[in-house]
Amino acid sequence: MVFAGRTAAAVLLFTLAAVPAHAADPIKIGLSGPYTGGSSSMGVSMRDGAKLAAAEINKAGGVLGRPIQLIERDDEAKNEVGAQVAQELINKEKVVASVGFINTGVALAAQRFYQEAEIPVFNNVATGTIITNQFKEPDYEANYVFRNSAYDVLQAGLMVDEALAQNHKKIAILADSTNYGQLGREDIEKYLATKNVKPVVVEKFNIKDVDMTAQLLKAQQAGADVILAYGIGPELAQITNGMAKLGWKVPMITSWPASMQSFIDIAGANGNGVIMPQTFIEDQTLPKRKAFLENYYKTYGVTKIPTPVAGAQAYDSIYLLAAAIKQAGGTDGPKIRAALENLNEKVEGVVTTYDKPFTAKDHNAISRNMVVFGKVQDGKIVYDKAEDAKNAGVVRLKEKSSN
Repeated sequence: MVFAGRTAAAVLLFTLAAVPAHAADPIKIGLSGPYTGGSSSMGVSMRDGAKLAAAEINKAGGVLGRPIQLIERDDEAKNEVGAQVAQELINKEKVVASVGFINTGVALAAQRFYQEAEIPVFNNVATGTIITNQFKEPDYEANYVFRNSAYDVLQAGLMVDEALAQNHKKIAILADSTNYGQLGREDIEKYLATKNVKPVVVEKFNIKDVDMTAQLLKAQQAGADVILAYGIGPELAQITNGMAKLGWKVPMITSWPASMQSFIDIAGANGNGVIMPQTFIEDQTLPKRKAFLENYYKTYGVTKIPTPVAGAQAYDSIYLLAAAIKQAGGTDGPKIRAALENLNEKVEGVVTTYDKPFTAKDHNAISRNMVVFGKVQDGKIVYDKAEDAKNAGVVRLKEKSSN
């Protein structure tokens, strides 16, 4: 009996020793975005960038000896679905953090559940200015919402300043009817007011609209010499196509989603010359970017990222979260939040190298100096300004706030 007992014990010990290190409980991180529908090129690029980062981290041993497990959910770019997904990820999947949110409306509807559960949520694409201000002090003791995309106030200011620098006098604003479009339109109008400029026309369009004739005729009749447009790829493309039908061509400066593959595909040659703020251009000037792009192309069998900004920012967000979990020494939500607000180590990403990107009062990792203008040129997004192209290998670091 004693011999049998020892044999059993030996077998048990051998079995335990044979279990690989990655049998440790995974660190579950939610990954939600629109993987179907009109916003899917943003969502898929975001998802695939995040998956590349998680795979690299896991290959290097994971975080605190545990692998990262991304729990994917399609929010369909619908506010109510996004809210349901958030609750499922929190209550059923028990995620310790979440990344994603392409659409501002979805973010505003869903991130409150993470806030209530004290689980950090990372907006790596959505840009509505209000997103990181939804749960600020003094109404809330702690804010669990973070972001590493260029929020709308930054983009609106850049768009207006560029239009004025080009000596345009009569500005038309076209914006979609979503939270994203209308909040962006509001930011543009507020910034124009600081320059004592009033737009000659402000028009609205809906998602899935394909005929912009009415809005464009009003802009043309008002004498507009530039269009500032806030929307996503498909509808922004219809604006360029509408101008082509009317035989009317004025410069067009848009919010960042004109870099979406859907814009390029739908606009075709009509999209050439359209410019938009970008945090990331597909160049291989730095080793980290080169490795990221080559890995992305090889892994997913493509020659370009459908929406480069979304893929790059998502990739970086996983590395930022991993650094925070490591610093926190575990997966406690308040400790991860505190670590994000005071990261000890620099995190090398493909958008930038993050050196204390957040504070307790500032949950936005991107400052205005980090954003460049991209331009649509024959199916690709390239640098609009020669100076930016020349300095592509220079890492743009966040301007330090006083907080």
